[in-house]
Amino acid sequence: MRIGELARRTAVSERSLRYYEKQGLLSADRTPGGHRDYGEGAVDRVVLVQELFAAGLCSEKIAQLLPCMRDTDGGPSETATPHLVSDLTVERERIDRMIGDLLRSRDVLDEVIEAAASGQLRAAAPAPAPTSSGTPENGRR
Repeated sequence: MRIGELARRTAVSERSLRYYEKQGLLSADRTPGGHRDYGEGAVDRVVLVQELFAAGLCSEKIAQLLPCMRDTDGGPSETATPHLVSDLTVERERIDRMIGDLLRSRDVLDEVIEAAASGQLRAAAPAPAPTSSGTPENGRR
């Protein structure tokens, strides 16, 4: 299939598909006229690459990981190195920290929503007015 068809079937831009190819994440044969010609497995490959990007991995890490993963073309051609497994573990820990931060943010927002819904939301106390010396009346800066 041509690049336009692959883009349509995966909802990924042609520009992104060319980038994937440049990064070694996707491969294509060439027609005698020089056009890219993708096999049917390219659809699944693009979906997988998109999922890995969504998981927060960079293209370099994805390129290292893809040969270790099962694909519609068959089993993995390589095994993951201990270094790659370590890098992926660090990435997962980063995601876990982000999830924790988001959960705390949601809890704070829930408290604000509850206070607003019950009419108990209070505005922040106004800052003390500065005196002629430029410092607040209480003398603090």
